[in-house]
Formats: sequence, C-alpha cells, structure tokens
Amino acid sequence: MESLVRGGTRWKRFAVVMVPSVAATAVIGVALGQGALAASFSVSGQQFKVTADKLTGEGFVQYGALDAQHGGKMVPVAVSAFNSATIENLCQSVVVPVPVFGDVTLKLGAGSGSTPVEAKNLYIDLDQLNADATFTNINIGVAAGDSTKGPGIKAGDHTDPGSFAQEADKAVLTDVKQTAWATSAGTFKLSGLSMSVKKGSGAGFECY
Repeated sequence: MESLVRGGTRWKRFAVVMVPSVAATAVIGVALGQGALAASFSVSGQQFKVTADKLTGEGFVQYGALDAQHGGKMVPVAVSAFNSATIENLCQSVVVPVPVFGDVTLKLGAGSGSTPVEAKNLYIDLDQLNADATFTNINIGVAAGDSTKGPGIKAGDHTDPGSFAQEADKAVLTDVKQTAWATSAGTFKLSGLSMSVKKGSGAGFECY
C-alpha cells in the first residue's frame, strides 16, 4: 500500500541558549566529508534550516517528543527516524548572531553530484516540514514504543512510549524544506562536501 501526502507540521518557536561556534561546526563538517562517521548536530539558540531534492529512507518511524535544551527548557518536536537513508542535494544552514559584527551564516551542502549523502540510524528532530512524501506499507496510529519498522525511540528522548506514532517500510520525500533542532546518525557520509561562512542572513545566504 502506498499513500501520497503533501503538507506541513508547525509548532511554536522556542528560545534556547548556548550557540556552538562557527569554527567548531566547520571542523565537524570537514571531518564528516572525509568518511562515514558518527554524527550529532544540535544548534541552540534557534532552529537550523534543511533542504533536499530527495530523501529515500528504509525503515521509517515518526513520533512526538520533547527536546531538553540548556537551562531546562523543553522544545516540542516530531522525530523522523530511518534505519538507513540516502539524501540528494542536501543543504543545511544556521545563522549565528555575533555581537557587534552581526549575523553570520554557516551553510553546508553535500550530495549534489552522482553520489548522495548516506546515513544510518538517522534521527531528525524537526518542528516544520514541507515535502511531497510517498510511504510504502504505512501504519498510522502505532504506539511509539511498539514500532518495528524503524530504529526505535532514540535514547534520551522525552516521549511517552504509548503515544501516537506512524511507521512505514519505506519513505520517499521530495522537494524537502524543514526546520530542525537536532540531527543525529550512527554514520553520516557527506559526499562532495561544500561549506561557506558568510556575514549576513536571509535570501542568498541560507538554504531557503
């Protein structure tokens, strides 16, 4: 069974603190570009933007959770998780406000050539998603803790195992635009990595 869905999910934006430095983030990105490494991205202070031409994921589950931020604040998110995924033309961007200097945008791109980005045990904590999505053998209304098609609830997530979730054998998302609070993966290989750090923000600087 396949279902075609187009739509978006949005929650209220929350303020958080402790923004990582642009330099440290750049070093992580370069290391990832050199091979498949365990990875975890968490940008405090605001969401970061993500776009992709196509995400193809095997073993999909999605459930609601609360992300614990520095200072004890909780951010409501929808966690999309995949056993494995390939991502074509991935873009991630984050704006870091620098006192006196102004906004600085870190933008990372990968998978724009013939080799897509590859990830295993991928978790994306998001609060807004827009895409065209096709799910194969979807099961809507499964309890989060009973899902068998995805990698399961991420360790440390604040969620009710009995709460609503959905799962599918396969998920294909195209024309993806989303804002996220965190991304983590067992392995994350960025082919054709490109990165820029520029003063400014908005159109022409961020992914969208």
